Amino acid sequence: MDVSSRVLSELASREAALDAQIEAAREEAKREVEAAEQEAARILREAEAQAQQLQIQHDQTLAGETQRIRDEARAQAQVQAADTHNRAAGRVQQAAEQILRAVLP
Repeated sequence: MDVSSRVLSELASREAALDAQIEAAREEAKREVEAAEQEAARILREAEAQAQQLQIQHDQTLAGETQRIRDEARAQAQVQAADTHNRAAGRVQQAAEQILRAVLP
């Protein structure tokens, strides 16, 4: 029985060593998972910040382009209005001359 006791003791010792290794591996895996989660959270925060910055840049570009289009449209409208005014003034002059010719022989 002495050999049996020694074998059982050796098996118990090995089992305890394996249990300790398993527990150490679990703790290491837990630390690695926590580190990976922290890294993922950091990456997500950076991505959100970049997306927000890109949105701001896009909004600024869009606002600038919108203002440029409005300014161009306003300038074109002013040119067209001036042209229309000049043509109308010329036609008023012509109409006045025709009326005077018709009224005054």
